[in-house]
Amino acid sequence: METVSPPPSQPKKRGRPKGSTKAKADTDREASAAASGGVPRMRGADKRSSSSDEKYSQWKSLVPVLYDWLANHNLVWPSLSCRWGPLLEQGAFKNRQRLYLSEQTDHTVPNTLIIANCDVVKPRVAAENHIANFNEEARSPFVKKYKTIIHPGEVNRIRELPQNKNIVATHTDCPEVLIWDIEAQPNRHAVLGAAESRPDLVLMGHKDNAEFALAMCPTEPFVLSGGKDKSVVLWSIHDHISASAADASKATGSTGSIVKTADNSPVGPRGIFQGHDDTVEDVQFCPSSSQEFCSVGDDSCLILWDARVGNNPILRVEKAHNADLHCVDWNPHDQNLILTGSADHSVRLFDRRKLTTDGVESLVHKFEGHTAAVLCVQWSPDKSTVFGSSAEDGLLNIWDYEKVGKKIESGTRSPSSPPGLFFQHAGHRDKVVDFHWNASDPWTVVSVSDDGESSGGGGTLQIWRMTDLLYRPEDEVLAELQHFKDHVIECTSKA
Repeated sequence: METVSPPPSQPKKRGRPKGSTKAKADTDREASAAASGGVPRMRGADKRSSSSDEKYSQWKSLVPVLYDWLANHNLVWPSLSCRWGPLLEQGAFKNRQRLYLSEQTDHTVPNTLIIANCDVVKPRVAAENHIANFNEEARSPFVKKYKTIIHPGEVNRIRELPQNKNIVATHTDCPEVLIWDIEAQPNRHAVLGAAESRPDLVLMGHKDNAEFALAMCPTEPFVLSGGKDKSVVLWSIHDHISASAADASKATGSTGSIVKTADNSPVGPRGIFQGHDDTVEDVQFCPSSSQEFCSVGDDSCLILWDARVGNNPILRVEKAHNADLHCVDWNPHDQNLILTGSADHSVRLFDRRKLTTDGVESLVHKFEGHTAAVLCVQWSPDKSTVFGSSAEDGLLNIWDYEKVGKKIESGTRSPSSPPGLFFQHAGHRDKVVDFHWNASDPWTVVSVSDDGESSGGGGTLQIWRMTDLLYRPEDEVLAELQHFKDHVIECTSKA
């Protein structure tokens, strides 16, 4: 297998600010030195406004009311991506599931791809005082490291193969896409000078770095990528996988690789698609097709493609936003709906049946609830009208476009609350770089923030689930609350 190209020295156009790869331990040592007479150092947390601290304290005080479960996991090094893996065990009160994340270091230790085992507490199990009393600087007992892969360069994106979630693709600062068979990869000890792990497959086709745009097809083992070369590249890894989707559930306990390694030559593309005028920031497959997909980029364009009719766009929406587009997602329940997120702080919902070059007629709604660049959007796997968006403002907003335009009863929503916004996760204190709904446990979300600017280094991983009183049918919730009220009255009268 050919050697992966070395990462470039120049910074990414979209990425973390210089210095945010500092570990939290380094920050603590510097703070200690300053306290003992050393040169004082202005920390990012000191620069935050008191109102921001007050908002976080207010959020934390409401955790027992707003959440059914929440786990906070301190990361020594920041992670740019987090993804759910396969379900491992099902228990009476909790399930065990794989979790993929990374460690982006300052090169004093290697960059790593981390495979963890996560205990996901089931709904209505966690005690109120347990979820409320967490330590921001501690690691969660619910997240345990299972395996470490020493990654060639920092991990910018992680995406799992839907047909077998033990296979993941990663993006780093190079043109290639790396494919890893998690169970077959040996566990490594990440120390300075340790040799890099060897990917099971290397996908080649980009002529410049491909750092963020990465997707895996829901229907077939196809991989999609976008990069600085302004191109979208499509691969099939079907011929390189020896286990079928039916065998995927058995693969967790296997010791041999399910990726064929007879030939170690890099995998070439099925197609290279040209149509963007700047870096491609995100890509997504149509949920029902390996040949239809979309892409967004720094040229402010949303482009739809169909590999069956050629390598040119079938539709190019100019100025889909008023700034760079960072993310896109295709609704798995309604394939006419496409979400985009942008540096203009907004999320836009498009109907592909009405797509036009200017995009005006096809815009279903513009969601405005962030005060900084939107970095990630994703539809809920559980409800067709619900989606999440995360941004550099540290917020992860949950929206329901079905609520847009509906008459809201007085007192149920703040007058300043944007239409469609029904939940705001404010537990992160810096930009939320990635999040992922859990398809095995609906309404459970994992999210990760890069805390380089707020606390001097590291990151925060949070696994959370809002109370079901917020998303269940209103009549059902009111009936339950009335039953509880009647029970309290009955107990009080007896006392």
